[in-house]
Amino acid sequence: MDRSIRITGARQHNLKNLDLDLPRNALTVVTGPSGSGKSSLALDTLFAAGQRRYVEALSSYARQFLDRLEKPDVDRIEGLSPAVAIEQRNPTTSSRSTVGTATEVYDFLRLLFARVGRTHCPACGDEVRPDSVSDAVDRVTSLPSGDRFLVAFPLSRSGRVSHELVVGNLRALGFARVLADGVLVELSEPAVLDLATAREVMVVVDRLKIPPTPDRNWMDRLADSIATCFREGEGEAVVVPANPAHEAIRFSERFRCPRHPEKVFLKPTPRLFSFNNPYGSCPTCTGFGATLEYDPALVVPDEDRSLEDGALDPWAKPRYQTERTLLRRFAGERGVSIHAPWRELPEPFREAVLYGQGSFRGVLDFLASKERKRYKQYIRIFLRQYQRPRPCRACGG
Repeated sequence: MDRSIRITGARQHNLKNLDLDLPRNALTVVTGPSGSGKSSLALDTLFAAGQRRYVEALSSYARQFLDRLEKPDVDRIEGLSPAVAIEQRNPTTSSRSTVGTATEVYDFLRLLFARVGRTHCPACGDEVRPDSVSDAVDRVTSLPSGDRFLVAFPLSRSGRVSHELVVGNLRALGFARVLADGVLVELSEPAVLDLATAREVMVVVDRLKIPPTPDRNWMDRLADSIATCFREGEGEAVVVPANPAHEAIRFSERFRCPRHPEKVFLKPTPRLFSFNNPYGSCPTCTGFGATLEYDPALVVPDEDRSLEDGALDPWAKPRYQTERTLLRRFAGERGVSIHAPWRELPEPFREAVLYGQGSFRGVLDFLASKERKRYKQYIRIFLRQYQRPRPCRACGG
């Protein structure tokens, strides 16, 4: 492709048959006095031509939201890519609308991330991806020649099984030995370990040795053994080297980390990279970065008022006569005047009134208890009076 954008015979507005070459992949500033043709060149000529090419590549749905510019008065423009112009204002009213969403580039980026993205386990850093039989065979055959190993799968057990039941089931399926907590146990021999209480039990499917040159028969045998592990082991297979100094190799058909099976991972899909999708967002603020919290300054809007005069605004409402009665009783037990201004009351007493103490429920706990009735509109309006957005404490905003 040409390394420059070549404009020939530009006559848009006040341009006088202009010929110009602009470098590609470079930052170019168009400057000059008012009326010199800056906008005519940059927007009415270059952008208009590039935007027409860009719009032609969009869907008919997206085209209805973009104004198609008129064809500029120019003889020829070479080397121009589809263009996007960003103005010094926000042309949309949605807070989530960006240049990426308006131009549909965002949709292509989500698709790109879902296809080429790689998931890594945060605990060990290994890539999380489902293994196939061929992948496992390739990995095992890369081991040094002469190494001996076991092909096995982890045994899932419930807390109600006995050793005899485990042995009977495995022998009925045709398995002859297991690896219990690192000890090889023959199922046909008297019990050495209780398989029902062993920490980890792996059922041995085959015992193999890496030949100097793996042939087709050996490869087929290994592939059949791993396939059996995947089938009987709920998608899990383990290659255990005979040398205890070497680490076992774990394979999984499921999208999870073999080292940390307790962690849950979602397969990369375009929806995971959408800001309208809750997956991956903070569970506390659901991705908004802020939470509504009760503010004592709104609960006590006027500190010059006394408790009797309604210093606690929520309990000053007519329907909360019971709470006012309990408040007077609590103040009498503490020897605090209900006629003194709020700002003059002892600090420990004010803390107790706000947050509660003993059997006395504070006003903030009272408001929190109303949350379960937020489905009622008047409750939502009532509670919202005393809340302010605060940075989320779980994710820091």
